[in-house]
Amino acid sequence: MALIKTATHEIHCKIVYYGIGYCGKTTNLQYVFKSINPAARGEMLSIATETERTLFFDFLPLDLGTVYGFRTHFHLYTVPGQILYERTRLAVLNGADGIVFVVDSQAEKFEENVQSISELEMNLRRLGKELSNFPFVMQWNKRDLPSALPVQVLERYLNRRRAPSFEAVASTGHGVFATLRAISKGVMAQL
Repeated sequence: MALIKTATHEIHCKIVYYGIGYCGKTTNLQYVFKSINPAARGEMLSIATETERTLFFDFLPLDLGTVYGFRTHFHLYTVPGQILYERTRLAVLNGADGIVFVVDSQAEKFEENVQSISELEMNLRRLGKELSNFPFVMQWNKRDLPSALPVQVLERYLNRRRAPSFEAVASTGHGVFATLRAISKGVMAQL
């Protein structure tokens, strides 16, 4: 839930990037981090295992100017995608104002994506929220790979709620800012 500080005229919002391991969650944040003016962002914190996977979260506070006289800060987090870190995903998801579900578009990752979105829905229910009335966007990542499924297939089976969706290649930045803009607008509209 957004933190609104009336004394300092600040709004702090939490956006969580959710998805399977190696789908591109951290790559999205890394691209945003290197592309944003250092004056408009904080430091990126990352806790990783020896295999370079995010163990807990990446945290990147962004200052996106003012809205209705309030300075708006977005705090971007990623969850660990590995199956054994389900409790950590739930903890990171707690207090989220918006979610970006990052999909690895490769055919061989389809079932993992299906399981991950089901888990997301379940975890949100545990937190007393429903995905259907929550700021949420889908990102079809890794569109440059030869085994990427057609977008129509991803839309049909993974985007039953018809959330805004964006094709992306996070490693090159394609679709990264379109996704971030959409979820930021969704969060602000909800506020």
